[in-house]
Amino acid sequence: MAGHSKWANIQHRKGKQDAARSKMFSKLAKEITVAAKMGDPDPEKNPRLRLAVKAAKAQSMPKDVIDRAIKKSQAGDGDDYTEIRYEGYGPNGIAVIVEAMTDNLNRTASNVRSTFTKCGGNLGTTGSVSFMFDHVGEISYGPDAGDADTVMMAAIEAGAEDVESEEGEEGGHWIYCPMENLSEVSEALEAELGEAKEAKLIWKPQNRTEVDLETAQKLMKLIDTLEDDDDVQSVTANFDVPEDVAAQL
Repeated sequence: MAGHSKWANIQHRKGKQDAARSKMFSKLAKEITVAAKMGDPDPEKNPRLRLAVKAAKAQSMPKDVIDRAIKKSQAGDGDDYTEIRYEGYGPNGIAVIVEAMTDNLNRTASNVRSTFTKCGGNLGTTGSVSFMFDHVGEISYGPDAGDADTVMMAAIEAGAEDVESEEGEEGGHWIYCPMENLSEVSEALEAELGEAKEAKLIWKPQNRTEVDLETAQKLMKLIDTLEDDDDVQSVTANFDVPEDVAAQL
């Protein structure tokens, strides 16, 4: 049982404080629309849509906004989005994966490449860094879900592969499973532990590199700039921040 990434906690708190609500809702709505368009508009019959709706509810997105995003998928006059992954290196060779959803590939590629360059990194080719990550499902619970042993037993019975737990008010539990089993593992855990804070597909670093304050600040700028792009859905990097550096951030 390993400790969850300190950087993930910093990102989470920072995101809660800084993220523009309308931008966050826009990205969540885009995922809902695409998920509904690719499959059934009924979340009960569409695992990807069900997870997208769960993610939206976790961020307190109003039900009417969720319903409107689903209806948009069936209107036939909405934008056609292409899902694309970009891979590259940030400052000090930290591996970065960017997932985007766009209606203009040229615009998105240009913006992502420019951001990497301006922030001291460089964009690579597909596959250049993804081999350093595992594409898995992540289900997160707060500390009130139970102690580490309780959550571990529930996760094993649900078919999960790994659990990371941290104690304290800002701690919690992060449960990992094969990406294709995310929906069923999430449902099994919900029956045992209650509703999760979040259930999503992620790129989980196989190893993390600890960084100093200067590198952490540069990486924060790169990630913040990428996430501020309307076309970017998520950004993942394989670094961790030591506690003394985290305190300064």
